[in-house]
Amino acid sequence: MTATFPGVARNIGCHRNEIDLGGLGEQMAMKQRVVDYIVGHLAAIGVDYIFGVDGTNIEDLYDAAFFQSDITAVLAKHEFSAATMADGYSRSGSGLGVVAATSGGGALNLVPGLGESFASRVPVLALVGQPATTMDGRGSFEDTSGRNGSLNAEALFSEVSVFCRRVLAPADILSALPAALAAARTGGPAVLLLPKDVQQACVRINGYTGEHGVERPRAIGDPHPIARALRRAIGPVTIIAGEQVDRDDARAELASLRAVLRARVACVPHAKDVAGTPGFGSSSALGVTGVMGHPSVAEAVAGSALCLVVGTRLPVTARAGLDDALAAVRTISIGSAPPYVECTHVHTDDLRTSLRMLTSELTGRARPTGVRVPDAVSRTELSPPAFDGPGVRYRDAMSVLDSVLPDEVDIVVDAGNTGAAAVHYLPVRRMGRFAVALGMGGMGYSFGAGIGMAFARAKAQAPRGRVVVIAGDGAFFMHGMEVHTAVHYRLPVTFVLFNNNAHAMSVTREQLFYGDQYSYNRFAPSRLGAGLAAMFPQLPSVDVTDADGFSAAIRTALDIDGPAVVSVECAADEIPPVATFLNGQITNATARQQISIIEENRTDVAAYA
Repeated sequence: MTATFPGVARNIGCHRNEIDLGGLGEQMAMKQRVVDYIVGHLAAIGVDYIFGVDGTNIEDLYDAAFFQSDITAVLAKHEFSAATMADGYSRSGSGLGVVAATSGGGALNLVPGLGESFASRVPVLALVGQPATTMDGRGSFEDTSGRNGSLNAEALFSEVSVFCRRVLAPADILSALPAALAAARTGGPAVLLLPKDVQQACVRINGYTGEHGVERPRAIGDPHPIARALRRAIGPVTIIAGEQVDRDDARAELASLRAVLRARVACVPHAKDVAGTPGFGSSSALGVTGVMGHPSVAEAVAGSALCLVVGTRLPVTARAGLDDALAAVRTISIGSAPPYVECTHVHTDDLRTSLRMLTSELTGRARPTGVRVPDAVSRTELSPPAFDGPGVRYRDAMSVLDSVLPDEVDIVVDAGNTGAAAVHYLPVRRMGRFAVALGMGGMGYSFGAGIGMAFARAKAQAPRGRVVVIAGDGAFFMHGMEVHTAVHYRLPVTFVLFNNNAHAMSVTREQLFYGDQYSYNRFAPSRLGAGLAAMFPQLPSVDVTDADGFSAAIRTALDIDGPAVVSVECAADEIPPVATFLNGQITNATARQQISIIEENRTDVAAYA
């Protein structure tokens, strides 16, 4: 039973749909509750799901969703995960992700999830309940009006969104909702703060379809300066492709441009799937840039006549190791925001159109005659030191996954050593997506995002494909209980948990940068597979300790109709493929020596749990 607080009594005076004939000469109008208008509008533009957690100040939206057959309200276990469900759904390419949350702590729990979407420019709409306006500044429970010393939700959410508005009058929703949707489509979260009394109030809509608003004009920059530079280039061209290629669904346009330029293509880690799969028409794919990427990318850029950056700002995680090469080579960018490196930049909010225009300018008599295919296309990996301790090695585990994961599988990767290994070693599946949260790097992101992508597959009616979530035990302990959401909705998600009984990346940093004198980051041992099997008897869930057992368990999990969990034992002391840990002063030899010291002196470390 939901508690009722002062000032938020249920409004029974406004029916869901009420025709108002008005006086003579007046246009016939329909009155709806604000929440019914919101849900109806979202259904009309193709939204299929609202992810969230119910509560007093958002329950009217859930009530409206129940009576809207075109929309399903999905209940998450935590608002952070609900936000990442919306984020993952949006990254799947199936449409706009929508998240709903109640006021107070529920609203605040959205912040890290929306922060990831903001930093990664992922379109998301957040509908956030608020106490009734009649109680603003009067000490109401969960007051976030900003009045009389209360927390200011509008100021807070404005910092993690591209649009934020507190709707203070019912009629304001007619302009606020279309404006929020238009803002989100430019790349990032849009937030509507909805007081309870406003949600329940009537709004008069002219006609029966509501006012859907007008899309913001999308800026399309002139690609002529880029075409001119490419025609003057003498030698190979390297393309670095980013997340806007994914957001604008410009994969085909990128492939056409690559073919015209006979270019090699590297991807930033959070857009690993935009260049296609090597061996399937994209053999020029160089791999991944940045701190978890492939050293050969820097070699390719350095040997280029021109580097074209497409749809990414090249943050440090995507740029590490490239600064010198980019400084020495002419670099040109096209996208919605300029990179963090000095270069000529052409602004566009629509990469599909802009890349088509650029390709058109470079065909026929205007084709660039000086560009050429490089003599060789190499692809090298980072070389972490060998480790022969207990558990399955990261490289071996990713080789197992590469050998058994079929086409059309979406892969969602979490932060940490496990995520770094997946980004570096695991190829994208043909016709599949590869998502990783590197905007804010929030641990536990993959559980909600994987569920959101699974719902997107359901919408697309893709029966063969599954979603594979790859996460460490640290991420699991933060938000892994969303496994239950997958169980509840019978979603085809395989959760692969790398259990090293630690926040392993922090353990690695303690070892390499703080002398391994202590560890705050090791956990008491756990058996995640057995534990989840005991909690959820209908969930196939196992623990494995070697590569052969891992291979067999994954093959079985992929054939299950519904979710499954495979927890594989690995070691917190194995150094992952992260350039930060393998730079000039940390060679393989010195790392091996440090591992030896670690193993000899572990009993002397007082801070070990």
